[in-house]
Amino acid sequence: MTTPQDQTLSGAIFEESATLTIEDLSRLCAVDERHIVAFVEEGVLEVIETSAQWHFRGSALRRARVALRLERDLELNLPGVALALELMDELEHLRRELEVKR
Repeated sequence: MTTPQDQTLSGAIFEESATLTIEDLSRLCAVDERHIVAFVEEGVLEVIETSAQWHFRGSALRRARVALRLERDLELNLPGVALALELMDELEHLRRELEVKR
């Protein structure tokens, strides 16, 4: 029998300054590349390089995972996910402004 002290969590540290390809992002989010394309088309994710292959900032990984949770947990469609993320970004921006003014 294992006790809570015996259990370990596994994870990885990820640099948000890293650059990800669409293949990397879809693999790390465990979704098909078409799902990532749909996020880009809806404005959920932003492509930083449009040469022969799409590239994303490392911060896109966190944003994509949040978007996937919104889809799954709240059963939001893509426009709803985009709106929710926009509102979350605005809230974060306003909180930062408020902290600066204190």
